[in-house]
Amino acid sequence: MITRKDTSVPHNPHAWWRSAAIYQVYVRSFADGNGDGTGDLAGVRARLPYLAELGVEALWFTPWYVSPLADGGYDVADYRAIDPAFGTLAEAEKLIAEARELGLRTIVDVVPNHISAEHAWFRAALAAPPGSPERELFHFRPGRGPEGAEPPNAWRSEFGGPAWSRSTNPDGSPGEWYLHLFAPGQPDLNWAHPQVRQEHEEILRFWFERGAAGVRIDSAALLAKDPELPDFDVERGDAHPYVDRDELHAIYRSWRAVADAYDGVLIAELWLPDVERFARYLRPDELHTAFNFDFLSCPWEPARLRASIDGTLASHAGVGAPATWVLANHDITRTVTRYGRADTSFSFAAKRFGTPTDLALGTRRARAAALLTLALPGSVYLYQGEELGLPEAEIPRERIVDPMHDRSGGIDPGRDGCRVPLPWSGEAPPYGFGGADTWLPQPGDWAGYTAEAQADDPGSMLSLYRTALRLRSAWPTATGDLTWLDSPPGALVFARAHRLVCAVNLAAEPLPLPPHETLLLSSGPLDDAGRLPQDTAVWLRV
Repeated sequence: MITRKDTSVPHNPHAWWRSAAIYQVYVRSFADGNGDGTGDLAGVRARLPYLAELGVEALWFTPWYVSPLADGGYDVADYRAIDPAFGTLAEAEKLIAEARELGLRTIVDVVPNHISAEHAWFRAALAAPPGSPERELFHFRPGRGPEGAEPPNAWRSEFGGPAWSRSTNPDGSPGEWYLHLFAPGQPDLNWAHPQVRQEHEEILRFWFERGAAGVRIDSAALLAKDPELPDFDVERGDAHPYVDRDELHAIYRSWRAVADAYDGVLIAELWLPDVERFARYLRPDELHTAFNFDFLSCPWEPARLRASIDGTLASHAGVGAPATWVLANHDITRTVTRYGRADTSFSFAAKRFGTPTDLALGTRRARAAALLTLALPGSVYLYQGEELGLPEAEIPRERIVDPMHDRSGGIDPGRDGCRVPLPWSGEAPPYGFGGADTWLPQPGDWAGYTAEAQADDPGSMLSLYRTALRLRSAWPTATGDLTWLDSPPGALVFARAHRLVCAVNLAAEPLPLPPHETLLLSSGPLDDAGRLPQDTAVWLRV
């Protein structure tokens, strides 16, 4: 028996964000209020009772700002205005207030590494000459080679291809190059410039003053760059010139001061394999929490899952921060699809068209994973549609809009398959979403996945999540110790507060249930002998 202690010493051990169940809303695909085929704030407002009934405590909204949508809204042209496709600023303020009346806090998304090429700052920079103050807000450089025809360095975009694009001078001649770690329509900001830092602190204040309870920080480890912008070789031992640089911590300490003035929460997207470096961002004067991508990308294997859980809890305990748990988001292959494949881990490089999938197997595992995740100490994030058990949709190539597809040369299917508009009701597309021609096409066989079809079915994925979230909120299981109990190979069995035991069987051999008083919830039926079959989980009162 091994106990993992919760040794955190927060200023407020009962702060909501330490244990909350948080629902991610991808506005464009959640619900369409005006019938144009694109999700909007009116659609979200109409579905707030659904979210309250589901049992979550907060809503994280992916960017809803003015954007040309070069990267699904993560190319922001104006942080102080809502994109007209979604609604208005006044409507966002109403949404935040109405959600709060139902007990739902709001988390907004801020993208500090880059802005849209349509942002006023970048338009001014393109219109200004080399060396101008306007260009100092970005990373403009002359090219290499004859007539500067080659990029300033060999950095690669996260979406594939060079991380540089060449500007055009007012007279039409080739100009300087600018850095974009993502799409060309997302120029990177120069975080060594005080105006960039001041602007983002003002953006935080703007949204906290409108009632936001927290801010999710996109690509949080990428902001600071080596001013020399050198070529590098990580395998050779070179220091990385733009990932996890020490200068970032001063930036986030200043953000924390802003957030503390509003009792706001800062949540980071950090893809860092080094758990010690990861934990530095969660020190008491920096960020509150960060997404746990180690657990998200972990394969459905007992030893790997246990190691991920132990490593996560240990690294967070050292800095007094709560762990977070997440199975999917708007960038990741849907859980029921991922768990139904031969490779149940996640890697962007491994995504390919036509990968064989056993959806029945994936769904069974996803149901078990839901109970595993919701029983762990800390906060949990639920991506919209996971509560419906939606699979990854295969988008016709001509309808794919994600830049990852195009920049991979058509090899990578991109992320659109997990961003398809939700099915709410009915037997055929658009399944109650809104307009008949949704911005991404819905599969024709999703009638059984609608919220309406699942609402009164006690065996549905929606019923499982509703029951699990209700039980989770009733007991103090989200904080406190986790104690591993003796179990055979292939099983994960642990005890939590309030006499709760979670048992997950990943082995082919059925698992006898630990001694218990009550079977609270099961992800699937037990066998005829009352044992736990493979890929099934239970919550027990002991």
